[in-house]
Amino acid sequence: MAAKRDYYEVLGVSRTAGTDEIKSQYRKLALKFHPDRNKSNTAQEHFKEITEAYAVLSDTQKRSVYDQSGHAGVNGQYSQEDIFSGSGFGDIFQNIFSGGFDPFGGGRRQDRGQDIMREVTVDLEDVLHGKTIHMSLDKEVACNGCNGSGCTPGTTRRRCRTCQGHGQIRKTRQMGFASFVVMDTCPKCRGNGAITEHPCNRCRGSGHTRGTQSIEFEIPKGSETADYRIGGEGHEIPGGVNGDLIVRLQVRRHPVFRRDGSDLHYDHHVSMVDAALGGKFDIPLLGGGKTTVKVDAGTQPNFITTIRGKGLPKDGKWGGRGDMHARIVVDIPKKLSRKQKRLLEEFRYAY
Repeated sequence: MAAKRDYYEVLGVSRTAGTDEIKSQYRKLALKFHPDRNKSNTAQEHFKEITEAYAVLSDTQKRSVYDQSGHAGVNGQYSQEDIFSGSGFGDIFQNIFSGGFDPFGGGRRQDRGQDIMREVTVDLEDVLHGKTIHMSLDKEVACNGCNGSGCTPGTTRRRCRTCQGHGQIRKTRQMGFASFVVMDTCPKCRGNGAITEHPCNRCRGSGHTRGTQSIEFEIPKGSETADYRIGGEGHEIPGGVNGDLIVRLQVRRHPVFRRDGSDLHYDHHVSMVDAALGGKFDIPLLGGGKTTVKVDAGTQPNFITTIRGKGLPKDGKWGGRGDMHARIVVDIPKKLSRKQKRLLEEFRYAY
């Protein structure tokens, strides 16, 4: 999949642009690329791209998440439906396009496929380097026999005459002396807005079948135990929006290093003689290799020395790595030889 462009670049505004400037610029671009007005082959994709950018940058909270963590942060916290909610599209396009406004160019609200959740467990080394995960998903996919239309090849669905393709009908309900107009699901097409007169034999008109799909995705460097959302990789639904794949990421406990955000902690054991005399010691690094640290004479137990930039990658656009903190653990022998005891006794009285 092609990488998403920066939202500010998509709208052509600076990172310091105010809400009014973002709204004004989006309105200009949306009028230019809306599929009802622009019939080029790329118009619809441009329209989706600028609409998603506006939906994020016009919302203070979503914009803050994006500024801090980029696309990964937004996709990790919001579904596609959440991204487009509350952005005031109707107010922007009121009286310009008839029939209301849908970010994806349709007049009727699109159905959404169900999400899929999978658990993935990785090692701390994978958090350091990142990892590509290959996964097979058993899910609802578009029917190959009809390409998701639900119709026998060579036929098409007919617009429902009862609701005129809206999927809903107006009903007046009498309650006492008052009457109320409500919108109900069309009983003829069951809310689809169209009727399949010649259903596909393979999927029986549903447009989807059970299938297996192989996907791959990246575990980013610096990832933590959390739920991550991959848009559009959930169950498919004909004429609607695919559900999302939610990856519940677990990071295994490391036998040597302890994690604290982007920092690592390591216990280095030394003898009481080494602690008293000091010296240079080799400290292992996550992922292989080692570094040498100097410990001064008379170092006390639990003294911590910090190795800068040898921790885990930091999450966010600024990059960099955390630190590793090596705690000096002084080992006191439980059994001593006669010679060792004699030497320590001499040291005790000399001290």
